[in-house]
Amino acid sequence: MSRLQRLPPALLLLYVALVAITVMFAILVVSYVYNQLGSSATRGLHPFPRYFSLSTLVLLASSYTVAQSRRLYLTDDVAALARGLGATLVLACIFSGLQVLGWRELQQQGIFFTGAAGGTYVYLISALHVAHLLGGMLFLLVLLLRAVAASRDAVRGLVYIRDPYQLRQLRLLTTYWHFVDALWVLLFAVFLVLY
Repeated sequence: MSRLQRLPPALLLLYVALVAITVMFAILVVSYVYNQLGSSATRGLHPFPRYFSLSTLVLLASSYTVAQSRRLYLTDDVAALARGLGATLVLACIFSGLQVLGWRELQQQGIFFTGAAGGTYVYLISALHVAHLLGGMLFLLVLLLRAVAASRDAVRGLVYIRDPYQLRQLRLLTTYWHFVDALWVLLFAVFLVLY
């Protein structure tokens, strides 16, 4: 049996979705790079929003907290798993808020969504990234609620820990989360170089 045939359908679907997301962002980044290299007169006139830098650190912290979920699950610590998932959700909310503050900082610099194409790309790319993060946050919220319910009852907790479906769901979440985090780090690097 090939490795592809043994892959759970949900994980295969996730990988296909990640490829599609990668292609979409690659097209946007190439367009942004082409635009920025073609119009060097507007580059470097404004400082890069500091909230984008701060949000990157917050997102990296969320990547660490979500990475702990598998270890906590395998050590049968449902209460700690719920706290870790909760911390990840809080960090994701902070990241989203910092992105909005970054957009406000752009507006204070006179860069608007409908202005120069470079500014439009920054808004569009970062907003699409936040939208993809919000999708992950919804899935994270579902897993968090399950973990909290399991942590309140010993029998539910035992059933929860012994259910391979729950571990597979955590794997889907961590794979998606790390992808979204890595994607932002790459986007952030492009913004830093070409802003």
